[in-house]
Amino acid sequence: MTSGNPYRPGRNHTSRTYPVIPPIYQTTTFELDDTSYADIQGTGGLRETWYSRFSNPTVDAAASEVARLHGASRSLMTASGMAAIATTLVTLLRSGDTVVASKQVYGDTDDLFQRDLPRLGITVVRVDAFDLAAWERAVAEHHPTVVYGETLSNPQLRVMDVPAVAAIAHDAGARLVVDNTFATPFCTTPLALGADVVVESATKFLSGHSDVVAGAVTTNDANLAVEVQRRLITFGGCLDPHAAFLVWRGMRTFGVRLAEACRAADVIATKLADEPGVEHVRYPGRLDHPDAGPVIDTVMPNSKGAMVCLVVEGGDERVLQVLRRLEVGTEATSLGGVETLASVPFNSSHFNMTPQERLDAGIPPGLLRLSVGLEGADILVDDLRQAIAATATR
Repeated sequence: MTSGNPYRPGRNHTSRTYPVIPPIYQTTTFELDDTSYADIQGTGGLRETWYSRFSNPTVDAAASEVARLHGASRSLMTASGMAAIATTLVTLLRSGDTVVASKQVYGDTDDLFQRDLPRLGITVVRVDAFDLAAWERAVAEHHPTVVYGETLSNPQLRVMDVPAVAAIAHDAGARLVVDNTFATPFCTTPLALGADVVVESATKFLSGHSDVVAGAVTTNDANLAVEVQRRLITFGGCLDPHAAFLVWRGMRTFGVRLAEACRAADVIATKLADEPGVEHVRYPGRLDHPDAGPVIDTVMPNSKGAMVCLVVEGGDERVLQVLRRLEVGTEATSLGGVETLASVPFNSSHFNMTPQERLDAGIPPGLLRLSVGLEGADILVDDLRQAIAATATR
């Protein structure tokens, strides 16, 4: 017997249609049955699909793809990268706990550490991410619950020694949370290096088309995944089904996109290293990178990334002029799209820091951050050269 509702087929409907991509389940709620009720009573509704704030098949498809890229057992999708970071930390921490965290983190993460976690009674101790002795001292002294860092720092493009920091954390009984947004699972899978949780902005390289805001939390700890899921449900940090579809769609080209973007980034870094008007180039694939050697080769064995930083002579005033002279690259925040995006941290990602705080974090005046897209390496090199030349002092 079919339902009296003419807009749905009813329980006895069967379909012989098998889509090759996940359908967009753009619905808030699903029909309940005894199995649904049993799950609600037994787990709080964590296993069955019955309400989209708890789970949704399209969102689950995107999460499964993120987990596959990391070789992990579980990923959870969130409404943004910051939702992934904040929800993970609030899940792991309680009032009275301590976090030992890198000084070199994304601007809004820095804000979370400086303003929000202390208001919850959580102590945050900051260290230079690339000084293992500093990690050891801080962890030994403060006995943290969580240790936090970025695989590839934003925007300094320094590489954290994930296996070493993981060992320091685990010896003290702490969990290591790693933001892998810049490096992506194309370049490295931090769980395989000892991290306990990976957080990422899926807005960036994972989706890759600058048309969706999303985040992901990935772990092999089943119990922790359930606890993060519970907080996502409570705080409402769930991802919309259509946004999840866009993330899933973007990940279908993840490998080919990253291969080309990383190749182009290497070419740009090489060709602009000796360019007049450029003080220096920061790219993990260069031999003059401060972390060159075993650390980079261990942490980023597959590729060295699609992010390049140039420090332009003349400081922030000139670098802003260079930005405005670009004809191919787009002056915009964010990163990871098929188009090349260029920004300067002093007025975007790290605007909330003083000049001295930026210097202390390794962000010098004149730094230009490039998220390399798919326009072609030589086209991008020519564009940067003409912009730098056009702003040279005559």
